[in-house]
Amino acid sequence: MTNEQQLQHIGLVAIGRNEGERLRQCLLSAIGKVAHIVYVDSGSTDGSLEMARSVGVDVVELDLSTPFTAARARNEGFTCLLQTNPQIEFVQFVDGDCEVVEGWLDLAQHELEAHPDIAVVCGRRRERFPKQTIYNRLCDIEWDTPVGEAKACGGDSMMRVTTFQQVEGFNPTLIAGEEPELCLRLRQNGWKIFRLDAEMTRHDAQMTHFSQWWKRMLRAGHAYAEGSWLHGRSPERHWVKESRSIWFWGVVLPLLALGTAWSTHGLSLLLMSGYPLIAYRVYRHTQQRGFSSQDAALYGLCCMLAKFPLVQGQMQFHLGRLLGRRRNLIEYKQAIPIDTAT
Repeated sequence: MTNEQQLQHIGLVAIGRNEGERLRQCLLSAIGKVAHIVYVDSGSTDGSLEMARSVGVDVVELDLSTPFTAARARNEGFTCLLQTNPQIEFVQFVDGDCEVVEGWLDLAQHELEAHPDIAVVCGRRRERFPKQTIYNRLCDIEWDTPVGEAKACGGDSMMRVTTFQQVEGFNPTLIAGEEPELCLRLRQNGWKIFRLDAEMTRHDAQMTHFSQWWKRMLRAGHAYAEGSWLHGRSPERHWVKESRSIWFWGVVLPLLALGTAWSTHGLSLLLMSGYPLIAYRVYRHTQQRGFSSQDAALYGLCCMLAKFPLVQGQMQFHLGRLLGRRRNLIEYKQAIPIDTAT
């Protein structure tokens, strides 16, 4: 089969909201390498829609009357892709702040064709500018995940069209954590998720402030809470352990240490030594993965501090659930203006 014939079987869905120049790089990295590209926009005000149309991709504008979610955007992009090009067998999902690495699409398609029991393949997402800020570096460390059979993928992955349809796509109500939730349902239906030892996409985190990092961790806490609420009673106990750990370190331990300090003459404050122990354990584990001492120390410290925005996200989810409120997107990025001269 020629490369041109292979391209006829791959479509790409990119999603974004005010991604600016990041989106342009994303789309250009895939043009000519797949049969069809659909860009789904979630209310951008930075000219993303006009730019996407100018490079020749199909554009879907999400209805503003329904709350935005990445899951909903991917589902609508998938529907548009199949309506336009029904012979597509594999769909590459990519976030608008990522560009697809040369060679990835062929490699991912080959893996799916060679292993009919695999529903999803993903590779390594890397930061484009890992040394620009410590927050970008944290993302780059986070993206370095084990290869082989996995429980979940991230926002960038190639999926088999038939299996995506079998489980009716992403859960459109989730504001975060929609990929692991989809993968859980796929695995419950007997499918496998596989991570290849290959570079897949380059991501531009654009995190320059502590507040952005905090919001990103808060969103993760919300995802853990909602995931465990939806699937915590399943045999896998999806994200129950993680949520319990977040509550223990974010609420129970500090309340216990501080609340009993008077009656224990301050001895209970020794419980707070658990936090540096967490940081040290993460530091040692990250070093064993091949990272430098400096990177491992940074990652360990931030994993310790993350317990607090994570528990805030858990609280926000459960409070919203009890009050019947629907959470909107938790955004941490700043828009990059599009260069109209390009």
